[in-house]
Amino acid sequence: MNMNQIRMGEAPLFELNKVRFEAGAATLLDDIDLAIEPERVTGLIGHNGSGKTTLMRLLARHHARFTGAIRFHGRLIASWKPREFVRRVAHLPQSTPSTDGMRVRELVALGLYPWHGSLGVFGGDDRAHVAETMRMTDVARYADRMVDSLSGGKRQRVWLAMLIAQDSRCLLLDEPTSALDIVHQVEVLELVRTLCERRRIAAVIVLHDINMAARFCDRIVALRQERILMQGAPAEIMTGANLEAIYGVPMNVLRDPSSGRAVGVPR
Repeated sequence: MNMNQIRMGEAPLFELNKVRFEAGAATLLDDIDLAIEPERVTGLIGHNGSGKTTLMRLLARHHARFTGAIRFHGRLIASWKPREFVRRVAHLPQSTPSTDGMRVRELVALGLYPWHGSLGVFGGDDRAHVAETMRMTDVARYADRMVDSLSGGKRQRVWLAMLIAQDSRCLLLDEPTSALDIVHQVEVLELVRTLCERRRIAAVIVLHDINMAARFCDRIVALRQERILMQGAPAEIMTGANLEAIYGVPMNVLRDPSSGRAVGVPR
């Protein structure tokens, strides 16, 4: 299934052509052709080991050796200077770094590092920017709390606030809801969706739950066995045949009577 059209007159934010990535004798991604649209939320789905995190790390420039071509804003990704790139692309990995002894406002302020560096002067405008970012992400009430004292859902909001403070044009979020209950999953994904719309930025999100992807993403990219199996709008992906091809188990697609959204359930 080829559903890779970009909206009329719009250049891709990321463009991947025949990308292949190997680790030792193992092929982790193969023959990847993909265009990520600006100002849209793209979900990466698929079974464990299908290549989602590897693809995310390639977009974040954490793997330098691959074959094929990856472009960001029309330029080969390797041609961007490191600080120039991280000012535009913010990455939240599956496992976040330790925040021992760090307060919420201090973690959010780290988002300014790509702009100032470790010895940069942190002025009044920067403090105002951090305060506004905390307000926008609804973590201002926790500004003086230790990050590690917060619940999982609140911590994810703080990490998102840090990425937003970075003032990037694209968020790369690797399983941001994996350790959260259903309520906090919805809250975090609603926040991502709202921030992308308000700030006119893009997000690429690795998700395990196809129903969350269909609810919050503009586009879904499904991987299976290190390749892209299909991609398209949620309405195109959410059929029983497609979901069975993606996950390898029989699936039914039902219609939520209150919202009208398609919901995938195992048979």
